[in-house]
Amino acid sequence: MSNINKVTIVMYHYIRDLKKSRYPKIKGLDLFIFIEQLNYLQMNYNIITMEQLIDSIYNNEPLAPKAVLLTFDDGYLDHFTNVFPVLFDRKIQGSFFPSAKAISEDIVIDVNKIHFILASVDNIRRLVSRTFIEIDKYRIQYKLESNDYYYKKLGIANHLDVKEVVYIKRLLQKELPKELRSVIVNTLFDEFVGMSEIAFSNEMYMSKGQLKCMIQNGMHVGNHGYDHCWLNSLSEEDQRIEVRKGCELLNEIGVDMNWWTMCYPYGAYNPSTINILKEANCKLGLTTAVDIADLSVYNMFALPRLDANDIPTASNSKVNDWFYQG
Repeated sequence: MSNINKVTIVMYHYIRDLKKSRYPKIKGLDLFIFIEQLNYLQMNYNIITMEQLIDSIYNNEPLAPKAVLLTFDDGYLDHFTNVFPVLFDRKIQGSFFPSAKAISEDIVIDVNKIHFILASVDNIRRLVSRTFIEIDKYRIQYKLESNDYYYKKLGIANHLDVKEVVYIKRLLQKELPKELRSVIVNTLFDEFVGMSEIAFSNEMYMSKGQLKCMIQNGMHVGNHGYDHCWLNSLSEEDQRIEVRKGCELLNEIGVDMNWWTMCYPYGAYNPSTINILKEANCKLGLTTAVDIADLSVYNMFALPRLDANDIPTASNSKVNDWFYQG
């Protein structure tokens, strides 16, 4: 099949000089490696804009051969200070998806608190033990299962994390009741990170002014929800609120809402999510499913992406299997 219907969509999160970072253990991409990877992509792919992708979906305009789209999740300050200058100098568009609550309310969203709790701990078993203490504290009030139940259910290693880290993430991102998750995350953040949340937020995320600057200089900014929730775990009404409040930020910073897009937090969505997006004239939705986005196969509201780790990280690298599939 012709590759004019295919696009490789690459997903990025933290991009920083890790050795000089306050938290060198955060799971991010080193800025030098990002630049090397960008060199590789420019040598082997054609980097396209979000508008070109939308035009291809809706108007059957062919994409360039070996098309690639760059996406950046969560609205980190890294993206303004480290990524934007590089893209601007090379006349490349990036598509950025900020979590609206973090930027609008000067808070740190729970998923990022969890990242920095993990980055602040020398002994992961100590953190596991601390979660057991918190579960014990609230077991009766919330009718919780045993510590062993949660650890065995959630502590399953994957290609990115050891079992203890997977347990922590799943327990505090999804497994426990939402209200309790926030209580425990805040307790652990205070204990292990120990920094003012407002100060941390201002160091962590872009401002509205910085987002406006990027839009004015050719970058695309889309919707990543309000509170970085697993949308498929919410009622339809709560999903509507998440999407609507995310769009309110886009309106405020000057996004052309005729071209607005959605990137699902955690890649989580369901049929209700897609119906909500269609009603609101959203153009497309991005997931975290790992694949090349073949527009003749995938629904426009369920486009897969590759993680940055799936792409070679040296300018002169040989192309890998994903190149041949794209």
